[in-house]
Amino acid sequence: MRRARYRLGQFAAHLFPRPLSADEAAEVERVLGQPLAALFRRQTTSDQAHAWRVMQTVAGGAHARQRELLQAALLHDVGKSQAPLSLADRALVVLARRFVPTAAQRWGHGPPRGWRRPFVTARCHADWGADLCAQAGAPPLTVRLIRQHQSAPATPLTPEDEMLILLQAADDDN
Repeated sequence: MRRARYRLGQFAAHLFPRPLSADEAAEVERVLGQPLAALFRRQTTSDQAHAWRVMQTVAGGAHARQRELLQAALLHDVGKSQAPLSLADRALVVLARRFVPTAAQRWGHGPPRGWRRPFVTARCHADWGADLCAQAGAPPLTVRLIRQHQSAPATPLTPEDEMLILLQAADDDN
């Protein structure tokens, strides 16, 4: 039931995205700096709002002062700007992952074209975003957190793995 409420909230946030306020946009600029903030602005309004909520969540926890974690929170989905997903695309991916996970995984390989585009974007956006951020001069830790934000951390846990777990939890909760 909790997951269904979460998905309904995501649906509503995409239907009625709230642009960031001037103060929130200024905070994004402060955390990211100009080249990375330009990447942030490539995201859809709903993805920007999601990223803002993820950053607010990680800012309230352990490692809250770790700038690279805050940057990763704001940019973890920037790779989706390479092949944007509509609300229908997102729903298709969620449903396929739930009901035909093996097929959904297989459909995520290849170029992001045609009916496979949503699956490829869902699978590849972390790498695409990490590459964009690296090219824009993001710190290596920011790039690694973005690249790994959909991967299970290694064990034993390092401080970087702990930040990854915080990022993943904030992403899941928002």
